[in-house]
Amino acid sequence: MTQGSAGSQKRPPRQNGMFGFAAIVAVIVLLAVATIPAAAATPLQLTYRVTHSVYGDIGSYINTVEPANGGTTVLTRAHFEVKMLGIKLYNEDAQRTERWQGNRLISFNGVTNKGNQSTVVRGEARGNSFVINSPQGTITAPATVHPANPWSANFIASNTMMRPDSGKIERVRVGGGEETVVDIDGRSVRAQKYEITGETSYAVWLDGQGVPVMFVVDDDSGKVTFTLANCASCGLGGARLGMQ
Repeated sequence: MTQGSAGSQKRPPRQNGMFGFAAIVAVIVLLAVATIPAAAATPLQLTYRVTHSVYGDIGSYINTVEPANGGTTVLTRAHFEVKMLGIKLYNEDAQRTERWQGNRLISFNGVTNKGNQSTVVRGEARGNSFVINSPQGTITAPATVHPANPWSANFIASNTMMRPDSGKIERVRVGGGEETVVDIDGRSVRAQKYEITGETSYAVWLDGQGVPVMFVVDDDSGKVTFTLANCASCGLGGARLGMQ
């Protein structure tokens, strides 16, 4: 078992998963209040279409953001399936729950199923740390750790990321923030692009309300792109997504 801070722990060998960020699955997650309007009374549900640069459409990724009791709960469901010539090459399903108070992760519970293998990752805030239990053992991470799941702009302030499918943590550097225009299903959307650099490279595009309209993982097998297909309760209709 491995135990220690993010700076002192021995790095385990890199696990070459097809969808490290998503199972992630994301993605990556300050512009202090420049987040999805999580304080709204109505839960937000962000549904992403997931495509692979080699295999095409491979599944869906859904974040449901629920404000409650002065904090925020984020529920994530992911489904990935890769087929070629009718033969299933890969499948993954995940369900995860993140509980936040302000910009701090209080607890994490996740179950990821890859084929016949199931992995459970749990974590909780303790003092000035966040303690993670997974098949890799017990790891003590900084209190600022963020799962690789960009449900809002809060990832900008963190330099430590947790892989939700394995519990592995890694140091990252967040850069960018420049204004750009991104194509979302044929619609031009003004956004800010952020790049997260670690063992794997990620990019996240946030619109003017801090909604992640797209994020990309540069995976070993190719690029995995998550494109926002629908955002319930945040007004992302055709006019909202178009250039303004």
